Amino acid sequence: MTKLTFFTLIVLATSISFIFLETPPKSYYHTLFISDSFSDNSSIANHLYTLTKRPHVAGSQANADAAAYVLSIFTSCNIPSHVTSYDVSLTYPVSRSLTLKSSEKTIKFGLFQEIYDGDPYAEVANEVLPTFHAYARSGTATGPVVYANYGRVEDYATLREMGVNVSNTVVLARYGKIYRGDIVHNAHAVGAIGVLIFTDKKDYGGEKWFPDDKWMPPSGVQVGSVYDGIGDPTTPGWPSTGECERLSDEEVDEGGNVPLIPSLPISWADGDAIIRTIGGKVANVDWQGGKDSPIYRVGPGPAIANLSYEGQQVISTIQNVIAVIEGEEEPDRFVILGNHRDAWTFGAVDPNSGTASLLEIAQRLEKLQKRGWRPRRTIILCNWDAEEYGLIGSTEWVEENREMLAARVVAYLNVDCAVQAGDFRASATPQLDELIIQAAQQVQDPDNSSQTIYQSWLASGNDTTVKLGRLGGAGSDYAAFVQHIGSPALDMSFGEGYPVYHSMYDDFVWMKKFGDPMFHRHVAAASIWGLVALRLADDEVLPFNYLSYAYELQKSAEHLEAEISDKGISLVPLYASIEKLRKAASRIKNDIKALKAKRSRASVRELNDRLIMTERAFTDRDGLSSRTWYKHLIYAPAKHDDYGSNSFPGISDAIESAKSLNSSDSWHSVQHEVWRVARAITQASLVLNGRLT
Repeated sequence: MTKLTFFTLIVLATSISFIFLETPPKSYYHTLFISDSFSDNSSIANHLYTLTKRPHVAGSQANADAAAYVLSIFTSCNIPSHVTSYDVSLTYPVSRSLTLKSSEKTIKFGLFQEIYDGDPYAEVANEVLPTFHAYARSGTATGPVVYANYGRVEDYATLREMGVNVSNTVVLARYGKIYRGDIVHNAHAVGAIGVLIFTDKKDYGGEKWFPDDKWMPPSGVQVGSVYDGIGDPTTPGWPSTGECERLSDEEVDEGGNVPLIPSLPISWADGDAIIRTIGGKVANVDWQGGKDSPIYRVGPGPAIANLSYEGQQVISTIQNVIAVIEGEEEPDRFVILGNHRDAWTFGAVDPNSGTASLLEIAQRLEKLQKRGWRPRRTIILCNWDAEEYGLIGSTEWVEENREMLAARVVAYLNVDCAVQAGDFRASATPQLDELIIQAAQQVQDPDNSSQTIYQSWLASGNDTTVKLGRLGGAGSDYAAFVQHIGSPALDMSFGEGYPVYHSMYDDFVWMKKFGDPMFHRHVAAASIWGLVALRLADDEVLPFNYLSYAYELQKSAEHLEAEISDKGISLVPLYASIEKLRKAASRIKNDIKALKAKRSRASVRELNDRLIMTERAFTDRDGLSSRTWYKHLIYAPAKHDDYGSNSFPGISDAIESAKSLNSSDSWHSVQHEVWRVARAITQASLVLNGRLT
């Protein structure tokens, strides 16, 4: 049986079952939403083609035009929509140069990405910004080069063990493993005066490359932000609206989130050329390059690098596009779907595969409304701006609407890159695990019509259950929702990473040839994303399961215990609080069963409020001790890797400090952080119980 026949029969059978009923159940509409008759891969392809005709970095006219296109699609779907603008601090390159001087010769690097023969974007290639790092420090750095692998804290520890002094050198590090901003910050912390980051062929290259294969060309450069914060750097914690208060440049520097040394991204061809000039000890095996690469040595020198960068800081207007389908019964409860629109170049994968899928959802929701469907709760579709610079559009919106969102958001559902390269993946706050799995069991696998996404997801791992990630990293727009105001959230995509990431080769041609030639993955992404949203918007009792949360916390506590078992830290209060949450999660399942026997609108509302507000209870108004914007005590980024996810981030920060200081006071701080987390989990169990002590 083909996929078309399979879904057509489901819809037909469901339609016949309810033909004599005045109003079909919500599940009928949910089945329609994921049916072939409602999906349109050609429409998604057209959206993506239109959005990616030109480079559209935040603050540019091209990105404003893309916002107008998104708004036009939302309004054509008869969804009330508007633009919310902010005036934020962005940076753009003015000039940059890189030379390498050895005893034999001087190399002057061009620092440009090559246009290939037949490139359909050649006429607009001049609109691509010169390769740069957003918020990079303007300045010049001249010194011998040290190779530092991925630029992690542990990589510098290895260099120290090898007797390599990084002070007053220019660090060469390769992309991968950690956030590029932390590569620069980590280098500065050990005394480096400049940083070059290259896309190593081992990680991003192949025997053939784009346009003949999916791999990054030798001249390809991954650009991106090196800002370690969230939101506009000049308005930390409040929205960048009108004539608002702003920090001075000196105050921004003191905040510690912008780099204090210059940096540049470079290609794997340029990185290879520099590697060949570095002497010193041979790097470890796991630091070496791939096939046909030279031997990687750590230096320093003997060649001298001269890196120069000048950037311009501008207050630019960015535009979030917001569409609202008001709920019929609970209009003050919000299910929010979000994706960003701005791209460093053409953005076919990142982020506009997600934007095209969001527009597909809007069009399907219009079709549902024409069939008589109305959501129980309000659905909000958000297309963010300036995500690439530091999750700015979503963060400013959350900061502006903080109190209302904290009281009303049911969940935030994020898709950044809907289609990358690989199998389906999802990360979430744990109470959503069961719902995501249920949705994946209903949607057909786009690559194999004989099975569901869930079946292929399960087969992609080596376990008996699917693997779900968590949302501790700050890699996309879920961060403000989870880590600042404490909303349940989801982030998902097909694949995790792709070779031409953040380069000028991330265009419609790459997607059409290598990412999703028939756009079936885009269709599937819209189906599962929208189905999760519909369940959250329409189910009378919210489909949250906090037993999953208790289980995850228990695992994290056991991992923590293994790390500090010999340090005299007691985890008794932590384990006790997790047990309270487990009991509360079991009890509310019984409350739900009892509710089905004897329900009222008020009792349903009260129970759902408990389910929503339990996540909020994991936040603390004071935030993490050294990173106060992050309020969530369970999930926040790792201190030295903004992409990294930590459970119990405050405890992890305290342990790192205690290991460095090794004083009684520092280990006492670890115990204090354990108590803080235990109190937050206890509060969550009280909210879930819904009974005063």
